[in-house]
Amino acid sequence: MQIILLEKIANVGNLGDVVKVKDGYARNFLIPHGKAKRATPDNLKAIEARRADLEQAAADKLAAAQALAAKIEGTALRITQKAGVDGRLFGSVTNVDVVDALKAQGVEIEKAMIRMPAGPLKHVGDHPVSVALHTDVSANITVTVIGDTTT
Repeated sequence: MQIILLEKIANVGNLGDVVKVKDGYARNFLIPHGKAKRATPDNLKAIEARRADLEQAAADKLAAAQALAAKIEGTALRITQKAGVDGRLFGSVTNVDVVDALKAQGVEIEKAMIRMPAGPLKHVGDHPVSVALHTDVSANITVTVIGDTTT
């Protein structure tokens, strides 16, 4: 399906690009979330007329993401979980736990922004975690998992 992108999307294209994507991706994700429109002649004219407004909105989002990245870059979070004597956690620390810890520090982000390349954290110790705030902006934080061995 041919669509017009209303914002930059990783591995797809930039604002205003006409790209071909799979029908399900366009129908189920891009169009309902307001990230794209069908590539019809009327929509092409409308996008060209609104291009300056869309570029300004995209620049504002990027500036906000860069400001938030500067605020949280290098942040160290401490999360306490029940653990055995060998340092393995009973359960794991997930992106929801990281979002809750950031919220306690006054930073509001979505759980989908947390990138844990090795999956949920299952051991006590320091773990680097990336926060993708925008397609072009990410911040690195350190999550320190502390084991609670009390019964």
